[in-house]
Amino acid sequence: MSREQELAENLRVVRERIQAACVAAGRSEDAVTLVAITKTFPISDVRALAALGVRDLGENREQELKVKAPDCQDVTWHFVGQLQSNKARSVVRNASVVHSVDRSSLVKALSHAAVEEGRVLRCLLQVSLAAFGPAEAATGRSRGGVEPDDVPALAAEVAAADGLELGGVMAVAPLGSDADEAFGGLENVASRLRSEHPGADWISAGMSADLDAAIRRGATHVRLGRALLGTRTPLG
Repeated sequence: MSREQELAENLRVVRERIQAACVAAGRSEDAVTLVAITKTFPISDVRALAALGVRDLGENREQELKVKAPDCQDVTWHFVGQLQSNKARSVVRNASVVHSVDRSSLVKALSHAAVEEGRVLRCLLQVSLAAFGPAEAATGRSRGGVEPDDVPALAAEVAAADGLELGGVMAVAPLGSDADEAFGGLENVASRLRSEHPGADWISAGMSADLDAAIRRGATHVRLGRALLGTRTPLG
């Protein structure tokens, strides 16, 4: 089986899984967007996915995004990783959506870069779900994100910033958590956000292992890497 055939089969399985999760949740399949995360995979895989009709692609490292995005421009690029403020301009040049806005200094950096580049960047607030993952807290590791109680203030900053558009929220289920419970917490944060900002209706949640729970809890975007592309090669 060629790599193109492998990707096509993986994509078929993933789309069937998304469809089944939507049916189980009483939602339309059209309500959920697949974002293919191509971290550590070659540009040939990016091109193959685009040829198969995948229109949303994501990276979590600025170094990879700035190489891949110019090579494949007829798709929407999403930046999904933790972002240093000094990398904001590069990400603004190459991505249309940033899923990991979690602090005021980053809002300022992205706004400045967007204005300078003449672009409008859609921003999702990364919400910490650490309260739902005591096992993760015990390891001293964190998936990052703004605390739920601090979401309204950060959302107001993004909504008021030039060059930025408030899109909604993003989260990663903590290690060892009940994904349904964790994403239920995110769903509540998203609902409160929409009451203040009706257009901020994206919920980016769910990866290869937990997309079913995320869709059940209202995810509009699922971020899949392993299920589509296989096991990643560690970066050196």
